[in-house]
Amino acid sequence: MPDRAAGSTAATKSKSKTLATWLALLGGLLGAHRFYLHGWRDVLGWLHALGSLIGLVGVVRMLNLGQDDHAAWLLIPLFGAMVVVAMLSTIVLGLTPDERWAERRGQPLQDTRWAPVIAVVIALLVGGAALMGTLAFAGQMFFEYQKLSA
Repeated sequence: MPDRAAGSTAATKSKSKTLATWLALLGGLLGAHRFYLHGWRDVLGWLHALGSLIGLVGVVRMLNLGQDDHAAWLLIPLFGAMVVVAMLSTIVLGLTPDERWAERRGQPLQDTRWAPVIAVVIALLVGGAALMGTLAFAGQMFFEYQKLSA
């Protein structure tokens, strides 16, 4: 429970597991789920946003400068990694048992039904594709750089 020290009233306000899961899926790159659960002073939430924006700079650089931009080679895998982290957060939040969620948040038990599970399935698809794409891109750029160096 060290996250509560990040500066929000997470212990006093009721937080929806379903909303947190969908925020992680749709806004996880910007740390929306972290800000919902822990408040605006949450450092990890800001690191989500910062890492994603830095990685997005790599995507924009590659679109503007082409595939020969070495900075984009380093920044695009960061963006892919941030997508994977956001999807992993979605999975962890969505698969947290309702009893444990209520216990951690100090709130009454709520039956979440299927909404978090649907978000988890989508996160598995998106996260798997992002992970494979990131690994393929990073591997390709590594071997192209090796070829250029030789």
